[in-house]
Amino acid sequence: MDLRVSAYAVITDEAGRMLLPHWSEGTHHGWTMPGGGIDPGEHPADAAVREVYEETGYDVELDGLLGVDSIVFPAAERVHAADRPGQALRIVYRARITGGELRVEENGSTDGVAWHTQQEVDALNRVALVDRSRRWAGLIN
Repeated sequence: MDLRVSAYAVITDEAGRMLLPHWSEGTHHGWTMPGGGIDPGEHPADAAVREVYEETGYDVELDGLLGVDSIVFPAAERVHAADRPGQALRIVYRARITGGELRVEENGSTDGVAWHTQQEVDALNRVALVDRSRRWAGLIN
């Protein structure tokens, strides 16, 4: 089984809107949490800060760990063709913006980024991690 460890951040503004990038790889797509894979030797918190900047253009400061999620994907359901299953270990932090400007990632796995009210998030095609992160952050029940 392949293992991918990644780090993400829940970011909201004063109005309670949530910052989400739009992920697109091959035929798979949806709104997701800002974040991504941890580089070898990189601390998960550093990875979350780096990934948020790469995907959104914002500098952030982490305000604490919200949770750790683990999911196993059968080989047939993996985004990239594989002959064995994969496990995704996902570390989620709360973060606040300290600088930067909203922009879309270039040449990455995301093709959009936007602020959404919680009602708008409910209507989006989104990955399951979005709702798990919202629950951990107390944004939904």
